[in-house]
Amino acid sequence: MKNIPLLLMGCGGVGRQLLQHIVSCRSLHAQQGVHLRVVGVCDSKSLVFASDVITRELNDQTLSEVCRFKSNGSSLSALGDLGECIVNGNTESKRKVMDIAALLGKATGLAFVDCSASSETIRMLNQVVDMGCCVVLANKKPLTSTMEDYDKLVSYPRRIRHESTVGAGLPVIASLNRLLSSGDPVHRIIGSLSGTLGYVMSEVEDGKPFSEVVKVAKNLGFTEPDPRDDLSGMDVARKALILARLLGRRINLDSIKIESLYPDEMGPDAMSVEEFLGSGIVSLDNDVQERVKRASLNGNVLRYVCVIEGSSRCEVGIQELPKDSPLGRLRGSDNVLEIYSRCYNKQPLVIQGAGAGNDTTAAGVLADILDIQDLFP
Repeated sequence: MKNIPLLLMGCGGVGRQLLQHIVSCRSLHAQQGVHLRVVGVCDSKSLVFASDVITRELNDQTLSEVCRFKSNGSSLSALGDLGECIVNGNTESKRKVMDIAALLGKATGLAFVDCSASSETIRMLNQVVDMGCCVVLANKKPLTSTMEDYDKLVSYPRRIRHESTVGAGLPVIASLNRLLSSGDPVHRIIGSLSGTLGYVMSEVEDGKPFSEVVKVAKNLGFTEPDPRDDLSGMDVARKALILARLLGRRINLDSIKIESLYPDEMGPDAMSVEEFLGSGIVSLDNDVQERVKRASLNGNVLRYVCVIEGSSRCEVGIQELPKDSPLGRLRGSDNVLEIYSRCYNKQPLVIQGAGAGNDTTAAGVLADILDIQDLFP
């Protein structure tokens, strides 16, 4: 049985779902000769870890309790009642995490898994890669930081996996890596990489007011608590930056042209969420509907996409696209990516499927962890 020590950063929706997947897949992984030995789980304030990280682990009961406590909004510190080791405080937790990474990185190896949404993990990740640890990311921020941080993270390419940073569980990164490593240069990527904006654009296509569609999407749980986090296009821009850098573009986030679906005067600094949804967003309905009508007259539809082309073009925003194209046929919250290369020139490689959701994203993280099992003794 191959044992893979694992330390998880982040106990939000994706992190909790990953722990649940690990527990529920025990028998399957045993048949495959693999055991994921969770030695620690950390949130922004506390770390719970095994009493001896070299030989012991957090048992499945403890992992289930972590999920229950965190889903109720409780602190990890309460898990001390189960007899596990607890470190409280942001600074103290980070210091202990680094101690564990240094110890296991040299001894057995460690899968350092970042399912947070924080930029605070970047410095830690830059250090653990030099300790011999493997890095698995669902967090986009480390890969969209400075080029210096990015270069450090990918300096050991066999030891990093980040499929879930772009299309949840969709095989986007793996497919691109296969093309690039086979000498098939990718010259254009266009894709709808936001389930939220994919849903919004396909609904307004049917004549529904933009404001109403956004409110329904929020009620369905498709958007962030503040829908402007999605409508700003920043999340799509981060995904575009990850893809562009994978293709060798040495650019930063401020190099990307980003179209926001609301003006600056309706931003979080100027309006509350309630004001935006109550009176602000309604004023955008006519403009969006006019753009929908103009596209329809041209036989096209509107989609919010990222476009990476040539050596310089990288932008995200609304584009008119043919109705019969893969992106034009997109409905609901699926993600679609068209990849054009030498081999896929006239007919692109198309990747489509659910590109959001904690379950799908966590499954992608789990697959990434299993993909690096050969690096462990």
